[in-house]
Amino acid sequence: MQLNEEEKAMLAGEMGEVVQIALQHQIAVGDFFGARDFVPITQAHIMADTESLGQAGVMWLERLCDVKDGRHQVRVPTITDPRGTDFANADTLGQSSWMLELERRAIAAFVKLGVSMTDTCINYQTVLAATRGEHVAFGDTGVVIYSNSINGARSNFEGGPSALSAGLTGRTPRYGFHLDEHRQATLRIRVNWTPRSLNEWGALGGVIGRLAGNYWQVPVIEGIDTAPTSDQLKHFGAAMASFGSIAMFHLVGITPEASRLQDVGGDKLPVLHTVGRDDVDALTKSYAVDKSIDVVVFSAPQLSLYELRSLAELCDGRRFKVPMLAVTSPQVKPDADRFGYTERIEATGGTVLAGMCFYQSYAREIAEAKGWKRLATNSAKLVNILGGYGYVPMLASMEDCISAAETGELK
Repeated sequence: MQLNEEEKAMLAGEMGEVVQIALQHQIAVGDFFGARDFVPITQAHIMADTESLGQAGVMWLERLCDVKDGRHQVRVPTITDPRGTDFANADTLGQSSWMLELERRAIAAFVKLGVSMTDTCINYQTVLAATRGEHVAFGDTGVVIYSNSINGARSNFEGGPSALSAGLTGRTPRYGFHLDEHRQATLRIRVNWTPRSLNEWGALGGVIGRLAGNYWQVPVIEGIDTAPTSDQLKHFGAAMASFGSIAMFHLVGITPEASRLQDVGGDKLPVLHTVGRDDVDALTKSYAVDKSIDVVVFSAPQLSLYELRSLAELCDGRRFKVPMLAVTSPQVKPDADRFGYTERIEATGGTVLAGMCFYQSYAREIAEAKGWKRLATNSAKLVNILGGYGYVPMLASMEDCISAAETGELK
């Protein structure tokens, strides 16, 4: 890779050992992906839960903090993805003391490194949305696909060490979705039905993700007949990234880089797939294997204030038979408390959790501790993941999930 004078100084250790380690890592990543140089970034976002980090990852963070030259602070605003617990509700989740201790160690290390513990996967709705053309280094797949597609910002999927390194150096290798050529459409898909509910938008994202199937594909989608809301796009993109490792999509006439089909080269592509309601229903039904449920979870992505408001309205006058967990960000939770949404949800027997995400919080161990196996959710991303943790996940609307929490059965 071509290094400028500042980067050469970093590599030589003139800006401290931690920055030197970070740049060495980034050069290895850049060389692997064929990056010609670095691009300056304005912010970074790190996967910070200890289920991902593990004991080794936390020890690595602590070693960075122990470097004697004292120069180990991030150079650009750097924030975190959800952590592995809500400390106030760890007992509700059946989490062990060793999990909480590992979380506390990770948090202490990140704070020493100057990282802001935002603990959110919806920073584009809560903290600071990246703007069109802004180069960033984001770690969460849902954050990356939303930022690339909806905001028009530029990021690759950054693994934990890569995102932290970007925060420490203020740059990232210039490859992939930082380059104009990788942001052009590679796959043209037509839809003949526009979803309305969040679970339908997520399922449509899952169908398209499966059709696309790899990180370098950029679907351009035509036929959506109304402008989706931020929450609908959140579920759509998160599921597409989960089912297909997709980092960017275009919606013709909706997303900023695709005002017209030809803006992203879609006019030169044949329509390879037409997707409709039958495809979405088929994906949904593929998870509906058992109507009896043990738990209802709203998570992945974390819930916005408007989603919590809808939940509170659905909860009024009910009493839950099985546990219902609603997971939000630390930025949204105080407003949910202030507006009374938390109280209304918890009066019904639900629990509002903050700062975590269900599948990043030792979901397998939670299932074993609580005896949960059959899980209902409105998140297509969550059903795609939880089968690997031993659950039997089922996808349904928010309304049907709340009814299932009340009766113990998904209709």
